[in-house]
Amino acid sequence: MSAIELTSGSLSLKVSTTGGLVLGFWQDSDMGKVPLLRPARSDDADALSSGCYPLVPFGNRVRQNRFVYEGRAYQFTPNTSWDEHYLHGEGWQSEWAIDGQGNDHLELGFTHRGGHTPYAYHATQSFALKDGALVLTLAVENRGKVALPFGIGWHPYFPMTAETTLFAPASKFWTEVEGWLPGEATNIPEDLDFSRPSELPHRWVNNGFEDWCGEAIVSWPERHTALHLTADPVFKHAFVFVSDTAFDPSFKRDYFCFEPMSHLANGHNLPSLGDLRRLEPGETLSGSIRLRPQDI
Repeated sequence: MSAIELTSGSLSLKVSTTGGLVLGFWQDSDMGKVPLLRPARSDDADALSSGCYPLVPFGNRVRQNRFVYEGRAYQFTPNTSWDEHYLHGEGWQSEWAIDGQGNDHLELGFTHRGGHTPYAYHATQSFALKDGALVLTLAVENRGKVALPFGIGWHPYFPMTAETTLFAPASKFWTEVEGWLPGEATNIPEDLDFSRPSELPHRWVNNGFEDWCGEAIVSWPERHTALHLTADPVFKHAFVFVSDTAFDPSFKRDYFCFEPMSHLANGHNLPSLGDLRRLEPGETLSGSIRLRPQDI
């Protein structure tokens, strides 16, 4: 494991090669070093205590750990001790190699074949502090022998303060059912309508948002800071997570997750594949998001 620090102007970033994780992203301001993603407690933090981790070769879960695609049946096996589902792919659990590095940029990559999944692929991830923003780029190449549906995304953890708001318009909301799986698409509940800047509810939230507009703003008024997130068109959906003490006894309501995704959860079992992208062997899916701090 290597922890690598990048800097550019007032921005600084720390990345771990273990999991391809962001360990911290900060802006220097009149109020000191302001965290823009949740800082990890240590350089050897795992993905679940990091600031952000990649979702590849797709994110979230597949119902019953199986799907049928183009006449073939495929099976996953769980890749954690606490979830019965294969979760979020391998990127967050793998050691990434350093493919390139500078003061303000970093390129990582890893290859996966076998294990918990029928997918064989090569993933690359780049981090660049450029023009006052952090640009994250993720790509996955199908290195298997047959076409399969792929997806990409990130799982950022944002600091949550007493005054934090989220702006992230979307058109539909997916309910949650047993096993942390998506249920059905419906209208967005009032307390999860982020078409205007709104506080995060004081309750468990673990839901997908369909047809996200590709823009989000996280604001911390007491820190006079906001973070403007914009995404490439491939990221049509998002997921919002707010924990609770039943799931995590140590939860202090000090973070939430807003996860840009190219696809819906359990897309493998949806008629349209939930915007998962069919990749022939040798084809690649890629996309970028930008996180730009703003004074407010």
